[in-house]
Amino acid sequence: MHAQLLKTEKRRTTGWVVMEALRSYGVDTVFGIPGTHNLEFYRPLEVLGIRAVTTRHEQGAGYAADGWSLQTGLPGVVLTTSGPGLLNALSAAGTAFCESRPMIILAPGPARGEEFADAGTLHETKDQLGAASAIVEWGRRVSTAAEAVTAVHDAFALFASSRPRPVYIEIPLDLLDEVTDLDEHLITARTADPVPLPQEQSIAEAANLLNAAHRPVILAGGGARGAADQVRKLAEQFAAPVVTSLNGKGILDEHHPLSLGSNLRLSRVREHARNADVLLVIGAKLGDAELWVDRLDAQGTVIRIDILDTQIDKNQTADLGLVGDAEAIVTAIVESIGVSEAPAEVPSSDVEAMVVELLAAARRECAELSPVNTAVSADIASALPADAIVATDSSQIAYGGLLNVLKTPRVNSTPYMGTFATLGYGLPAALGARIGAPYRPSFVVIGDGALMFSVQEFITVVEQGEDVTVIVLDNGGYGEIRANEADIGIAPIGVDLAQPDWPGLAKAFGGDGRHVSSAVELAAAVDAALADGGLQLIHLDLAEYASEENT
Repeated sequence: MHAQLLKTEKRRTTGWVVMEALRSYGVDTVFGIPGTHNLEFYRPLEVLGIRAVTTRHEQGAGYAADGWSLQTGLPGVVLTTSGPGLLNALSAAGTAFCESRPMIILAPGPARGEEFADAGTLHETKDQLGAASAIVEWGRRVSTAAEAVTAVHDAFALFASSRPRPVYIEIPLDLLDEVTDLDEHLITARTADPVPLPQEQSIAEAANLLNAAHRPVILAGGGARGAADQVRKLAEQFAAPVVTSLNGKGILDEHHPLSLGSNLRLSRVREHARNADVLLVIGAKLGDAELWVDRLDAQGTVIRIDILDTQIDKNQTADLGLVGDAEAIVTAIVESIGVSEAPAEVPSSDVEAMVVELLAAARRECAELSPVNTAVSADIASALPADAIVATDSSQIAYGGLLNVLKTPRVNSTPYMGTFATLGYGLPAALGARIGAPYRPSFVVIGDGALMFSVQEFITVVEQGEDVTVIVLDNGGYGEIRANEADIGIAPIGVDLAQPDWPGLAKAFGGDGRHVSSAVELAAAVDAALADGGLQLIHLDLAEYASEENT
């Protein structure tokens, strides 16, 4: 047995200066699993004041990093070992890419000159850089400490000036533990240049179009998350209802009388946006995963704001495209209103009444599509505290009820991934969100099949001493796929899954668990979970719950 070291030896290696660079940008938490090859990333963490969160799977590390990033505004940082560790994290990288979220994945690679020697070395992988590069925005293998630190700076420049997506930095094994004398000024965070604004004429044209509109609608996607205050001002100025994508949920407080919520996928709300005489689209892809139809095909004048010019006509041609930072552009439009003509006279009470009617129609449609999930979601929403973070998975309870029913007061309150639509995301994302925003209660609402993808992270929640409550909706397996099979004439196969003792499982990991069968029991269980803290699980058998509620 090796003697326990009382103090880490300080060696300023390449791994050390890379972590210094990250710390200079404000990163104080990293997610990953220590391995034989990546220990030099861990050496400086305590000295630099960086918290290391060890998940029980690298996929969980990536999803936890994403949940943390949504709360802090910083890129999630994932530390993996070479080979299998990196490959395990690539589902999370794919999620961050599809949902346009910043992430930095750091991993060691083969020593310089030994790239795929095919010699049977530990963790040998044919082309791990190629594997990662196929998923992320860019992957880079560095050859010096200076290049490694430059890659960190380049990642932050990307996040500040373009569509935020994950990057991968590979550091050769022999370089990772090589001592360096890299100058401090090369390591310190750099200030990114502001993204140029569109021409004043284009800003004025956008303001004039909105001024002249009689039925304006604002459609806000994930690219508008940093512009919440400006979107509210614009909506109030023009009495324009705001509908969001799932990534934009909460950009406008969903209790606001102009909020149509994240109901873009429900036909009445989607058709209202489609038929607006002026539709302002801010940072949204308008893909079928968000629309639930192939295209929006807006009938009126379309103004699009996006950080990339390649997105201006993506899935929906724009009559006016404004390329740049959403917050800066919307601010410029708001400021230009002072010198524009007065907005068209639209009685706000009429608009607010229309919003109420549209929301009621959306609720009816949601209930028709998924009656049980909609009803249970209403009970859950009623039981949760107002400022809760509610992470979820690609579970029926999420897209079939909760994300339409739950009203959130601010952006990034519902960590989710509507485009990549993965399982295994909710639990680690809720943990990462709790670490990033410890003043907010953190919940997971998830199906039984999805929870099994990341159930090992129960122990991470306990080990980290965090408060996370898991509400697991048990429909006996993969309910959506069971229905899909039935729709095309296949008897259930591979979808009816054995269930553990869910409350007992949470207890085995060091938490606590409760079974509920009614709305009253659910509300009491949520209150008890908040009072007790730590890992809490609330198990709800959907068939039993629906039966109890109907009696």
